Amino acid sequence: MKRRDFLKGLMSASCMAIGGTSLLSPLSALAAPRGRDEWLTTGSHFGAFKIRRKNGVIAEVKPFELDQYPTDMIKGIKGLVYNPSRIRYPMVRLDFYKNGHKSNTAERGDFRFVRVTWDEALQLFKASLDEIQTKYGPSGLHAGQTGWRATGQLHSSTSHMQRAVSMHGNFVKKVGDYSTGAGQTILPYVLGSTEVYAQGTSWPLILKNTKTLILWSNDPVKNLQVGWNAETHESYAYLAELKAKVAKGEIRVISIDPVETKTQAYLGCERLYINPQTDVAMMLAIAYELYQQKLYDAEFVKSYSLGFEDFLPYLLGKADNTPKTPEWAEAICGVSATTIRDLARVMVKDRTQIMMGWCIQRQQHGEQPYWMAAVLATMIGQIGLPGGGISYGHHYSSIGVPATSAAAPGAFPRNLDEGKKPLFDSNDFKGASSTIPVARWVDAILEPGKTIDANGSRVTYPDIKMMVFSGNNPWNHHQDRNRMKQAFQKLEAVVTIDVNWTATARFSDIVLPACTTLERNDIDVYGSYANRGILAMHKMVEPLFDSLSDFEIFTRFAAILGREQEYTRGMNEMQWIEHLYNECREANKAKYPMPDFATFWKEGYVHFGEGEEWTRHADFRADPEINPLGTPSGLIEIFSRKIAAFNYDDCPGHPMWMEKKERSHGGPGSDKHPLWLQSCHPDQRLHSQMCESEEYRATYTVKGREPVYISPEDAKARGVKDGDIVRVFNDRGQLLAGAVISKRFPKGVIRIHEGAWYGPVGKDGSKEGGSEIGALCSYGDPNTLTMDIGTSKLAQACAAYTCLVDFEKFEGKVPEVSSFTGPVEVTLS
Repeated sequence: MKRRDFLKGLMSASCMAIGGTSLLSPLSALAAPRGRDEWLTTGSHFGAFKIRRKNGVIAEVKPFELDQYPTDMIKGIKGLVYNPSRIRYPMVRLDFYKNGHKSNTAERGDFRFVRVTWDEALQLFKASLDEIQTKYGPSGLHAGQTGWRATGQLHSSTSHMQRAVSMHGNFVKKVGDYSTGAGQTILPYVLGSTEVYAQGTSWPLILKNTKTLILWSNDPVKNLQVGWNAETHESYAYLAELKAKVAKGEIRVISIDPVETKTQAYLGCERLYINPQTDVAMMLAIAYELYQQKLYDAEFVKSYSLGFEDFLPYLLGKADNTPKTPEWAEAICGVSATTIRDLARVMVKDRTQIMMGWCIQRQQHGEQPYWMAAVLATMIGQIGLPGGGISYGHHYSSIGVPATSAAAPGAFPRNLDEGKKPLFDSNDFKGASSTIPVARWVDAILEPGKTIDANGSRVTYPDIKMMVFSGNNPWNHHQDRNRMKQAFQKLEAVVTIDVNWTATARFSDIVLPACTTLERNDIDVYGSYANRGILAMHKMVEPLFDSLSDFEIFTRFAAILGREQEYTRGMNEMQWIEHLYNECREANKAKYPMPDFATFWKEGYVHFGEGEEWTRHADFRADPEINPLGTPSGLIEIFSRKIAAFNYDDCPGHPMWMEKKERSHGGPGSDKHPLWLQSCHPDQRLHSQMCESEEYRATYTVKGREPVYISPEDAKARGVKDGDIVRVFNDRGQLLAGAVISKRFPKGVIRIHEGAWYGPVGKDGSKEGGSEIGALCSYGDPNTLTMDIGTSKLAQACAAYTCLVDFEKFEGKVPEVSSFTGPVEVTLS
């Protein structure tokens, strides 16, 4: 429909809801063309599996034969395709369709959309890009997204979107990510690499050599269910061995965490409670004890590190009149001085492996616990020894599984081909920065022109007017929903390409339906770090409704730009897959011979065999001069002259304990909102992925809401019983969740897993008003409550863990969950 026709029919517009369960009934109307009943292979973040389709519909899902520890999430796979949240057609927000870039942006989120054709949607997309580039240049466009993407080397949503948009014009990009923003920034200064995404010491070496394993804010049993590529779940075999060794007393495992983790429960290991956000104080006290009692490895410190003498005045209290004694730390962290002293001795008694989790660095001053943990490992003196030292990733994508050295297949190119230029060939960012820290884009929208410190540089926020998201849901991973609404009301245009009506799609202007990974062909690595083999990702069913693959969407968009041939390089989907496979086959022919593509595609898998054991930092330990770290000195930097030269008040030249803006257990803000909200990675999702799987979601929700885990003491004090609907709140927002009372959670700590889909309703629970500031989240998104601040001037990363809340039993009529329905489609007559 042309815009002029829309205007003629506006007064006679009618509305109808297109959500609900009609997507599932009848299935025959949605089925792919009738074909053979067969089992096909594919991969996902949740593992590899086989799917049997019947009459073009997914009938049965079972684990891949090599997966001996499949995750329970396999029960949710069908729901990724068949669910009421699917985006069915290209849609445009009602007032944006009427008024374009002059629309009433306060209506974003009111969920009224007009259905359009693919051609019109893509033409509107291009017209918006034209307008932004013409009026503002590249500083007005942000397409530098971050997110977990979908599995598959060809259909990378970010690669396709950014390659296509780059053909049109340049745009603002990001640096860093939400998962490890503070860690990946500080650790290159300390240990010479980001460490968080690096292969770790092999599990067999840990099981053979380690005597004490410290899990510091780390829950691998929960987090290893998913992976960046198709996950193998091989780590669970080693965790089973670890469990047996714990039972026999051969390895001592200590979990340092405010809550009883899933890993602690599985291993039956020890737990050391610590007050939230106080880990650095405890680490300093351990270091103090190691130094004063001469328990530390002075020779290792001298030979392999730099700056210990510069750190000592702070540790010993000569710089601030506060020695970091165990008694000093006890008052902050809640761990007794005796326990701290005992732990110091345990760490140096025998071979000790420290495994840090990622959540601990998602707090204000999140750089400090990672830095201080590296200092402890240095003082213990076992870095580079098998089963000793420190790691920052053994809970991620099966890091630590012995890896093969096979080459992995390449991916669809993200950037323009060499020598090619965009249609709007401008690099004029009007004095602003072309790259900003990943978690500071909302700041940029609200405060354009402001200059901040970031990792030794000065960053000036661009004046962003348009954002493009593809397979990326910032309305999950960013903080403070009400602040996000304020920012989105300043944007002229928002485009989202996704599978489902996520909150990001709901708050967009142009929404394009992508198909799921099960509705197109692809190829993937089996095991991100183990690199165990190559998986065929067979198309299971035809794309539902008007959804298209990322490749097809942006091929059509490139055609509008007159650059289709350049975009595809003259290859279709299957030709690209065969091309990527054959490149990989050529690279592996000497050591890992692979069959021809036709054979591979029929069999569905190529196996590279078992991997080789490896010890992290062993080369550095063997000879630090020949194998230096990537730090300025080549050594472990306990004191960083480079960071000190930045002169940051919130990240000085050595690790320090610094108070938080909000901290429970007597810390700032706890008199008003006494509970710490732990919004860690979910147990039954990958961030927000799989929350849409309706039948599987029902296995863990409470009366249709996301669970909030509460201690018996806190529940009793507020008159809340197991299964009650509660309102969780602070000055930033409010949400509803279902109470689960558990002794695994101590007084003063509650948990809501991140990734719960934002479903706003009116402040008082009324159906209308979801787009308002202060709206109530009907399902339980914890980022309704989290604080949108940077970790420090160094990383400017996500600090979601610095968050205090309170809760109460919800009284009155409970609103329906609004997170998983389709929009209100405005039809014209």
